[in-house]
Amino acid sequence: MRPVAIFRHSPTEDSGYFAIFLEARRIPWTLIALDAGDAVPVNAQAYSGLCFMGGAMSVNDPLSWIAPVCALIRDAVAQNIPVLGHCLGGQLISKALGGTVTKNPVKEIGWSQIAGCADEVAQRWLGDFAGQSLTVFQWHGETFSLPEHAILLAENAACAHQIFALGPHLAMQCHTEMLPEMIANWCEQWQEEAAAIAHLPSVQTPEAMQADLPQNLPALRKLADQLYGVWVEGLREKRHDTIFNLNQNARP
Repeated sequence: MRPVAIFRHSPTEDSGYFAIFLEARRIPWTLIALDAGDAVPVNAQAYSGLCFMGGAMSVNDPLSWIAPVCALIRDAVAQNIPVLGHCLGGQLISKALGGTVTKNPVKEIGWSQIAGCADEVAQRWLGDFAGQSLTVFQWHGETFSLPEHAILLAENAACAHQIFALGPHLAMQCHTEMLPEMIANWCEQWQEEAAAIAHLPSVQTPEAMQADLPQNLPALRKLADQLYGVWVEGLREKRHDTIFNLNQNARP
């Protein structure tokens, strides 16, 4: 089976639980560390899927790898190779497919609840979580618009577009890949950012994030297993070509 390519944009925003999920199912993966100077592949043919992790930068920054990454995402979509994005990764998917990334009304930092949608597309992706409150982790100040034909899967009051699907492709503004050590690292690295705006309802202090971890991490894992489980069914060597079609996401 061709590997899933995992793109890292920052050494502190690694593959996390997503790689653990793949390994548990014996799905091969390879890391492309853009932060360490790895080149962006010219096309997606060598991979069964593409996954993009988070990063503190903006997709609107003049970084040399953003245009090639967007071109690679479009190539994967043209070949029906599933693409998955976490936070910055979700914003890259939106940008590549004609959406825009702009400043969110507020920053979201720490644990939060988002509302899962309940229509047919959401039921496929969210399973029993459709129409329910979902526990996620957040650390973002920007938000993406929905590209043409994309279907919203989850939202909340602080950020209207939390998760969307487009055929076999999944873009998340939130984080489902978190490990305890990642949360601890972020709390240490960006402590001042969180503390400065901790008065906002959408922001937690590092101490609160750590205190809520034992209660919230199991729920996050269940959601991650559900979303990743549907996504891997679209991988090139695992699927029938008729499983996903962009038109299947179109509402009447």
